Parts: sequence; structure tokens; C-alpha cells
Amino acid sequence: MDFGIFTFGELSRDITTGSAMPPRQRLAEIIELAKLADQAGISFLGLGEHHRADFALSAPEIVLAAIARETTNLRLSTAVTVLSTQDPVRLFEQFATLDLISGGRAEIIAGRGAFIDSYPLFGHSTADYDALFDEKLRMLLELREHANLNWEGSLTQSIPGMDIAPRPLQDKLPVWVGVGGTPASFVRAGRLGLPLFIALLSGPQRFRRLVELYRQSAADAGHDGESLPVGAGGHFYAAPTSQQARDTFYPYYRAYFEQNMPRPVDHFPRSTFDDWSEPGGGLLVGSPQQVTEKLIEIHQALGNSRYMAQVGLGGLPFAETARSIELLATEIMPAVNRELMGTKTS
Repeated sequence: MDFGIFTFGELSRDITTGSAMPPRQRLAEIIELAKLADQAGISFLGLGEHHRADFALSAPEIVLAAIARETTNLRLSTAVTVLSTQDPVRLFEQFATLDLISGGRAEIIAGRGAFIDSYPLFGHSTADYDALFDEKLRMLLELREHANLNWEGSLTQSIPGMDIAPRPLQDKLPVWVGVGGTPASFVRAGRLGLPLFIALLSGPQRFRRLVELYRQSAADAGHDGESLPVGAGGHFYAAPTSQQARDTFYPYYRAYFEQNMPRPVDHFPRSTFDDWSEPGGGLLVGSPQQVTEKLIEIHQALGNSRYMAQVGLGGLPFAETARSIELLATEIMPAVNRELMGTKTS
């Protein structure tokens, strides 16, 4: 399994002082975490796009370009790009440029977005929530295929045979589709033959049938559904012991839910946090052994070849986030892959 990390760059208020971290500091920390992940052998970094005052990453492509100059191996992506409110031409140009700067390490994970702030900000209606994404995704794929594009748009602009430049270093810029739990989104990704990234905000068993639907939809459209990559990701924190992990992380996770979710909650109880952390839950918080067991469970349910850990939630201090990433790289990743290799050879 391929492992990565991602962050939305949230600016949660400090649980002691009540002050929010300045965006400049948060961006500097994200670049340092990327360098740490690259040195530790983690293979992927994703940055989420958000357009609210409690997030620092409204322009993740710029931050990814800065990270490209500080790293050598990390693949660099958004997690996700809110494609419905982006101009696909501009997005392709930005990621082709990132691909050239990074030596061929750029990827796009495109989604509709659970946060809808960008819709009125960029002059779009949520009434077109799905139609915008569908047309812009098809346009993005055409941009990927053709250096000179003819395109007749309905919700997008029409392009009468114009150059699309620069072209990326990779022959085909990877485009993944980020999904939540909507069956139609799984069907669309399969029909287009695109890799799938699943946001696991609940246990993996809920998504087993949806992944089967995705692969069947791909096969029905003439693609090799079984060979298409599936990635999964969710909230993550590891510490030497389970109790230490839960006690340390809960106050910050509570802050994340009460401040930074699309619809913040008034109170996020410890009992819910503990339930989600148990086997079968979608929250990966615990000792390396416990997190490893949950990752194996996710793989058995979904057959995913990539896992992306969302790190540093709720204002978790930099040192704690860094230690958690180190445990992911030095203990969890090797244990998971030993187990998966053993399963393959048995």
C-alpha cells in the first residue's frame, strides 16, 4: 500500500488561549511537515482547497509549488480541488506548471466539495452542484488529452481550437475523483475510468458495496475495473499507546469539529470520539498496532492501494503532528505492507 498525508490547513483556535494560528505560521508548518514526510519515505502529500477565514489553503497550488522546491520524492496534489468552482483551463495550466517544477510529481484529486463557500464566491449556484462538476471534469479530461482544444461548453466556456500550454512532464497528468458517500459519484468515476479517492468519515464496511459499484460501472463502460486504483483517507493520529493517543488527540479533534467542519457542532463528546476510534470505526487514532489493524481492515473491505492520513487537525501542535507522521512512516507503513505481502504469498 502506498501511504500519504494531507491537510486542509485549518486555523483552529488554541484550546488554551483561544487565539487562532496566523496563516503565515500555518503555511510554514505545512512546508516543514512536507519536508519531514519526504525524508521519512511517505510518498504523497495532499492539500485541501477551502475559502473561509479558518483555513489557510485557498490557493493550494502555490503552496505545492513551494513544497516542490523543498522535496524530492513526494507526489503533490490537492485533496481536493473543488472543481465545480474552478476554471478547468486555469487549473490544468497550474498543475502542468507544478508538474514541470516538481519533475513530474503533480496529481489532481477533483471533487464537488463538502464546503460550499466557493460557489457564491466565484459566481456559481449550488443548484448546479452536480452539473458543474460533471461538465468541468469532462473538460479537464479533454484538456489532459489535447494540446489544442475544441470544446463546446454549456456551463463552461467554449474553446475554438486553442493551444493549452504548457504541457506537463508526465505523459498523462493523474486525475483522481474524490468522493464521499453518494452512489452516483462512484458510478461517474467508474464510467470515466478514473482512480477513486474515498473520504472515510465512517467505517469502511459502509463503502464496500460502493466500491463494487464503482468497479462494475467501470467494467460496463469498457474499462478494466479491477485494475483501477482506489485510495482511502481519513482522520489520523498515532502515539506509542492507545490511551496516550486518545487523551492527547481528543481535545484537538473536538476543536476541529466545533470550529472547522462544514457545519460546526456545539459539542463533540468524548464518548463519540471513543466509539469512532474502536475497531470498525473510521477514525484512525491509537497505537501503531491498533492503527495497523484498522488499515488492514480498510484494505480488506475496499481493496485500496493508497491510504492518506489527514494530520494535524484542530490545532494539534507541530511536534505532536510530526511524531505521529514519524510513527506512520517507521512503524505503521512497514507493518501494514508486511501483512499485505504475507497475505499475497500465503
